[in-house]
Amino acid sequence: MTIIQANLTHLDQVATLFNQYRIFYRQTPNLEGSTRFIKDRLTKQDSIILIAFAEKKPVGFTQLFHSFSSVSMQPLFILNDLFVNENYRKQGYGVTLLNEAKAVCKKHNYKGLALQTERTNPAQKLYESLGWKQDQDLQYFWTNQ
Repeated sequence: MTIIQANLTHLDQVATLFNQYRIFYRQTPNLEGSTRFIKDRLTKQDSIILIAFAEKKPVGFTQLFHSFSSVSMQPLFILNDLFVNENYRKQGYGVTLLNEAKAVCKKHNYKGLALQTERTNPAQKLYESLGWKQDQDLQYFWTNQ
């Protein structure tokens, strides 16, 4: 297993995984849109994307977005995406990606990592086993429609 930080040379590999990730969350497949979105992230460098490889095959990724906590006046990462291809789940790829995300956070000396997931996502047990704490504060979201 190898974990690397993606750059534009990995665009097709990450876009394919990102498209699979979106399908997992019941979105219509859209490889063209996925490619455009990931290319924008990599070009603008507004996220850090880590890719997991089994041998030379990309099998998972996580994406970290830069953000800030105004109250603590510190930067933090939002771990917006974590995905491992279903054929490679329960083999340590998710654990390794999450631990590498923690290492990136420490390297940048950021406050921490925030993430959101569906209430029914079985990965919650994984997060908790790696020291993540569920935030009981209320969260609201406004959609611009």
